[in-house]
Amino acid sequence: MQKYSTTALNMTRQFSVAAERVFDAWLNPEMMRKWLFTLESTNKIARNNPKIGGTWEIVDEREGKEYRAIGEYLVIDPPKKLVFTFKMPQFSDTVDEITVELIPLETGCKMHFTQEIVVPHEEGWTEEDINKAVQEFHDGSEHGWNLMFMGLKQLLEEGYISFGNNE
Repeated sequence: MQKYSTTALNMTRQFSVAAERVFDAWLNPEMMRKWLFTLESTNKIARNNPKIGGTWEIVDEREGKEYRAIGEYLVIDPPKKLVFTFKMPQFSDTVDEITVELIPLETGCKMHFTQEIVVPHEEGWTEEDINKAVQEFHDGSEHGWNLMFMGLKQLLEEGYISFGNNE
C-alpha cells in the first residue's frame, strides 16, 4: 500500500479589484484559460461545471506535451470562498485540496490561498527522503502559484498578461 505525507502551502495576495472579479477569474473558463495552470497561447481546453460536485479541466500543451489538470468543486460561496480538488493524473493518482478565501478591503480584496499537498512516498524511503520530497513538492507548488498569481494580478488589474511563454 502506497504511503503519503501532506504539507500545506499558504499564500496571501492583495488585488486592487473587487473580490467578485477575483472569484470570477477562478470559475470563468475564458479567464481560467489565461492564467490557471495554462496560458492563453498554450491552452487546449478550459472547461468547468461550477457547482458543488461539478468538475473542471484544463489541458495545456507545451513543447509538444499535454498537461492535464482536473478537479471537483467542493464549496462555491461567491465571492467569499471556493474549495476544489486538484489532480494531474499523468504524474500521480494523488488529489490535493485547494481553498481560496477572499476578503473585501476598502480598495480591492485580499486572497488567502491554501493547498493541501499530498506527497506520495517511494519504496524504501528514509525519513530524510520523505522530508526532502515534502519540501520539494511545497517549494515547486509555491513557485508555480507565484507565477500564476502574478499573471492573475496583471490580468485583473491591467487586462493582460505580459510574461508570455517564458516562465
